[in-house]
Amino acid sequence: MKSIKFVGLDVHAETIAVAVAERDGEVRSLGVIPNREESIRKLVKNLGPVEQLRFCYEAGPTGYVVYWQLTALGAKCEVVAPTLVPVKAGERVKTDRRDALKLARNHRAGELTPVWVPDAAHEALRDLVRAREAAKKDQLRAKHRLGKFLLRHGRRPPTGVKVWTLKYLAWVKHEVHFEQLAQEATFLDYLHEVEHAEARIARLDLAIEEAVKSTPPKMKAVIEALQALRGVAQVAAVTIVAELGEISRFSRARQLMGYGGIVASEHSSGESKRRGGITKTGNAHLRRVVVEAAWAYRHRPNVGGVLRKRQDGVSEEIREIAWKAQHRLYMRYRKLMARGKDKGKVITAMGRELLGFIWAIGVKAEAAQEKVTERRAA
Repeated sequence: MKSIKFVGLDVHAETIAVAVAERDGEVRSLGVIPNREESIRKLVKNLGPVEQLRFCYEAGPTGYVVYWQLTALGAKCEVVAPTLVPVKAGERVKTDRRDALKLARNHRAGELTPVWVPDAAHEALRDLVRAREAAKKDQLRAKHRLGKFLLRHGRRPPTGVKVWTLKYLAWVKHEVHFEQLAQEATFLDYLHEVEHAEARIARLDLAIEEAVKSTPPKMKAVIEALQALRGVAQVAAVTIVAELGEISRFSRARQLMGYGGIVASEHSSGESKRRGGITKTGNAHLRRVVVEAAWAYRHRPNVGGVLRKRQDGVSEEIREIAWKAQHRLYMRYRKLMARGKDKGKVITAMGRELLGFIWAIGVKAEAAQEKVTERRAA
């Protein structure tokens, strides 16, 4: 064990700053290398036996390419959460060299928190659902631009027509015109962007549906099981699985809630206890999906035609969990609202509890699929 070397990498698009910490020795900088596969291979070769090397670097915009390159060479590597890297009070100098040294030192001390690195299937699915999320944001901006343009020029829909419904869009396309050519060109451009965004989302929805069909059996089983929950349709279920990977890697539902950054912050000392808003120090994509899904639980428990269709083929045990979620979250909503709580905070609290039901369903679906795989192998 004395010969173990802990290597810290400060990874950028073109360069990687390297530092190494011996098990009982000094921490030293090894300089900067190009961020290229051949340079990484040469670094691993120069550092000694690969089984004695422990690499780490911060998660960032460069993704997991370096991780995959190092593991392909047989080295152990961890991608760590940048927000959880210890920082000394009063530290005001930050350079690539210092960052690499700090990573190597903290890695040796066991002070770093690794993140989950997705496999190829999860990474591909996550890229797709995040592309759809970006398209939804672009669609919202396009609608805002068109809506504010029409409002600025006094173009209001007929009484009783709600914005962005089919009737509203028909009114915009056929009834709205401008005398000035410049304004007409502006209007048509804004309208084209709205239509383009809608078509883009439709294409991505179709791509997600096709991608689910080719996912590994365990992942597909969890996606289908999660759709038994009210408010969790296919896109939401795919997003949850793409962001979480194997749900059973969380030993308790509370850990999953913390991963989503949807637990209360706390500042306690002695007998004084203070709890604040949610930490938001987790996966923002997961948090957004579960909070959006939680809005569906404002209504009385019910299994409509669409939800019943999604539950076809799902085990009775999972359907019971989904039904229990409806009752518990609906009662939770009523009690908190009766106490005068802010609706946004109530929905967030329901989203946190919804993650507990997601954990329960995900764990059972993965276990059931593993048994099926074992029986087929036997």
